[in-house]
Amino acid sequence: MFTFTGTAKQTCTLGKAITMGELHIATHNHIDHLTARRPGETKLGEQVQIVHADTWKEELKNSKAKFVLLGIPEDIGVRANYGVGGAHTLWEHALKAILNVQHTNGLKGDDLLILGDFNFRDLMHQAEHADASVLRELVAHIDGKVAPIVKEIIAAGKIPIVIGGGHNNAYPLLHGASEAKGGTVNCINLDAHSDYRMMEGRHSGNGFRYAKKKGFLGKYAIVGLHENYNSQAVIDDLNADADIMFSTYEDIFLNDRLDFDAAINSAISHTNGNATGIEIDLDSIEHVLSSAATPSGIKTVQARRYITMCAKKANAAYLHITEGAVKLKSGKEDIYTAKLVSYLVTDFMRNCK
Repeated sequence: MFTFTGTAKQTCTLGKAITMGELHIATHNHIDHLTARRPGETKLGEQVQIVHADTWKEELKNSKAKFVLLGIPEDIGVRANYGVGGAHTLWEHALKAILNVQHTNGLKGDDLLILGDFNFRDLMHQAEHADASVLRELVAHIDGKVAPIVKEIIAAGKIPIVIGGGHNNAYPLLHGASEAKGGTVNCINLDAHSDYRMMEGRHSGNGFRYAKKKGFLGKYAIVGLHENYNSQAVIDDLNADADIMFSTYEDIFLNDRLDFDAAINSAISHTNGNATGIEIDLDSIEHVLSSAATPSGIKTVQARRYITMCAKKANAAYLHITEGAVKLKSGKEDIYTAKLVSYLVTDFMRNCK
């Protein structure tokens, strides 16, 4: 059965969420609608915790759940970076896949609180035919909505699990985490791109640069950068900062300079001693539908290995899964992206110390 924290009565229609500004709080009806029951089995969706729109902050603090699931269904940051839209399509499908994982002694649904997702439909409408300058202004608006919610979750002693959306949302995640922790937050990012491009207005390619400049990001470690897709100017900037370290896909898989586990362990060691955001960009995984899908990347099992190692060894402040899609603006579709996300989320939950 669902675990309710609090006594307020929910009234809503099936499939709708209660609006709290631009944050929609998940409801019993919606979770129930997405959860497929089966005799003799218990799904995560039958055990997850939810909160009520009028008392969610208090209930969040009182909840015994360790993890809080939050969706940011938007693709404005991707398009502001001249990428292919579609990242907004992942959240609802991923939520359904997560809710239908088996509840067991090793993976308990009541360890997970489904907070809800942001309603950025009006912004998405404004972004439909906008140029880059307007899109980047809209991304800054998203930043301002996401960071305070992340701060609330972490200040309540919980670990956010955030499903995007574009990688622009790394910035408000680091902003919110930094304010909740009262200092800089470190970060490990499995990504083909550094997302450390110039500060030319907010987009999915410069979230970490902005976070560093603003004093939210301390040490930054990137695993598996693709040499083809990071400019010399960015590489020079990364090399010039002692707080930043990176490994390349080519050094791991082509040049035999280090193996994948060693690259992950180096990133964990670099960020050790401070709360650390765990980031994974799905465009680093071979043939996964994303804003910058690649035919040459890591395997899904390696992505799961990365999440598992970071969950076990790093002091995780949050998990951010980003850039994936089930349908791109170009028309390409792949529903299995959502199922992959469910594996990554549950690997993190099973192993997070």
